[in-house]
Amino acid sequence: MLNRVVVAPSGFKESLSAEAAADAIAAGVRRVLPDAELDLVPLVDGGEGTAVALAAATGGRLVTVPATGPVGETIGAHFALLGSGDTAVVEMAAVAGLSLVPCDLRDPGATTTYGVGELIRSALDRGVRRILVGCGDSGTSDGGAGALQALGARLLDERGEELPVGGRELIRLHRIDPRGLDTRLADVELLVACNPYNVLCGERGVARVFGPQKGATPEQVEQLSAGLENWAFVLTRDVAVPDTNLRYGPGTGASGGLGAGLAALGARLLPRFDVLLDHLDLDARLAAADLVITAEGALDHQTPRGKVPAEVARRAKLHGRPVLALAGTLGEGAHEVPGVDAFSGILPAPMALAEALVRASELLTDATERALRMIVLGTRLPVLPGAAAQTDVPAAAVEAEVSGTQRPSWVR
Repeated sequence: MLNRVVVAPSGFKESLSAEAAADAIAAGVRRVLPDAELDLVPLVDGGEGTAVALAAATGGRLVTVPATGPVGETIGAHFALLGSGDTAVVEMAAVAGLSLVPCDLRDPGATTTYGVGELIRSALDRGVRRILVGCGDSGTSDGGAGALQALGARLLDERGEELPVGGRELIRLHRIDPRGLDTRLADVELLVACNPYNVLCGERGVARVFGPQKGATPEQVEQLSAGLENWAFVLTRDVAVPDTNLRYGPGTGASGGLGAGLAALGARLLPRFDVLLDHLDLDARLAAADLVITAEGALDHQTPRGKVPAEVARRAKLHGRPVLALAGTLGEGAHEVPGVDAFSGILPAPMALAEALVRASELLTDATERALRMIVLGTRLPVLPGAAAQTDVPAAAVEAEVSGTQRPSWVR
């Protein structure tokens, strides 16, 4: 019997917030299981919605301030003050996210994280002792250079002139003058919630992996990669705390390299789910579920590399709970996400991306209904003679499942 269903989705980028996705899935569940108890746990990964979610979860509040947006205009941005009163959450997507970059201006060589630095300064003005920067859904590739400029660092070319903002300028960087950096940074704990799989440089560097998604041409990808290599060299030499690996350190590529820029100032780069999900008591809620439903815009080979469905499935499997994953698109590797017992795309037929984005809530609700009807049907089928029920899974098998990249046969 499916008496209690935990709905723990991520948002669908440029379409549904995590809260809206949870509501859409819940509507589909109620069509099939009207009496089931639903526990909605919209999940944030450091990207859009992080500040709002953590403010709500801790009894905190949002602070709205003007700041410089990713294409240089002043926008209304925000950060959160958590209920404890001593911690601020700066969501980089709220001031430098891809959704804030108009489609005709999507050039990651020109966009800036300057507003992130402004939000950090605004948080410092509130006298907080800890600043948590959430990384995700960025529209930038400037290595955090803009943020450092807003915090008082001077980025200089060979003639000693200050560089304009934007990742394409980093190839001309010759020296960084850190003397103007806000002195209050030394008195706060600076934490960055990020995807540790994202690194700044190399073949898997952030410009090559995410640059095309932000509008970069192949030529621009190479220009941005070269600029970030130079940024890492100069930043390490002129600013970074000793023994900081800005090129390949885990999380240095977060949000177009913002992780590296903040790490140079002494920030600790932490796996985002370790930082964010504790506020939501996710593990206890998963343990009480009969079924866990998670969702995200895409399910593919990148999902195990720090995406919400993989983290939900990993944690659910520690409690032996079955997991259904729904996605806007299913790509290569969708069938290999550890811990996911069943998955389904939400599109019933081919359609234009623009239409799918507009209809995402409706499509997600309908897909949830279809998937659940199949699950309920399966529970009513007679067990074949000789078929063994997998009710007791060895602990060692669970551990292998959640830590590996290939699911054993008992969860296929």
